[in-house]
Amino acid sequence: MHSDNLGTWQHTHSFGQEQKRAGESRTHIVIAITAIMMVVEIGAGLLYGSMALLADGLHMASHAVALGINAFAYVYARRHAHNAEYSFGTGKINALGGFTGAVLLAMFALLMIWESAGRLVAPVEIIFNQAIFVAVLGLLVNGASVFILGVDNHDHGDNAHHEHGHDHHHDHNLKSAYLHVLADALTSVLAIIALLAAKYLGLGWMDPVMGLVGAVLVSWWSIGLLRATSAVLLDRQGPDALRQKIRNSIEQDRDSRVTDLHVWSIAPNLYSAIISLVADHPAEPAAYKARLPDHLKLGHVSVEVHRCANHDRGPE
Repeated sequence: MHSDNLGTWQHTHSFGQEQKRAGESRTHIVIAITAIMMVVEIGAGLLYGSMALLADGLHMASHAVALGINAFAYVYARRHAHNAEYSFGTGKINALGGFTGAVLLAMFALLMIWESAGRLVAPVEIIFNQAIFVAVLGLLVNGASVFILGVDNHDHGDNAHHEHGHDHHHDHNLKSAYLHVLADALTSVLAIIALLAAKYLGLGWMDPVMGLVGAVLVSWWSIGLLRATSAVLLDRQGPDALRQKIRNSIEQDRDSRVTDLHVWSIAPNLYSAIISLVADHPAEPAAYKARLPDHLKLGHVSVEVHRCANHDRGPE
């Protein structure tokens, strides 16, 4: 075979990862806002003696770091999208960034628990008016960040053609960032409640307790993010609904049956598949690939076809 003809059968493994996503720009904006507010809240928490405010600032710090990792993952995945050393492209770099961020979240949760427990044992005087003002300001900043990232959690940028409303087509980085800032908003509310309760009801213990509640929230988001990203990194099987659609598409007639099916995520918006099937009258692999609907957005599909052994022997 002439080497010039090989190009017809070869394809790129970038899977659209070289394109800049709308989520990347929005994440950069939120990182800048979060970093500024993080410094303000941590400084105010130390200055005014509020553990709830300090916990909220540390929570913001953890999210600023996690969002920074996500932003780096966006850039790295895009710049190395055509690197042949990555067998299935650089899509999983986003999941790796999310996993690293989740580990950092867990570490910050432990720090918050330690500080809050210390304040329960040895209370610190709180300067309420200033602390409440900073906490409200933090809530407003978090609300703005939630709005910037968008309630729908979808990437409507250059890769919007990958989005069809299915859970497995969401931009994992963008959804992760959205959950981070949403958690920040919740901990800001907790800080405000704790400070108001301490000032007007004399419940000073509410401040470190809310710090503990904030730590639980951080831990919760961390565990959820660890589960989601580790599933991608460990090549966990794709959603049941997606696999069933693949089976139904291949088994359009009684002649062919899927015997082995592997579907795994290779990018935030893309799955790869290896399909093994048996048929009485086998067709070319390309014929079975053509049965897969375009809206499934599968990349790098491999089809292995076998002739049914019973058919070779004939009826018994």
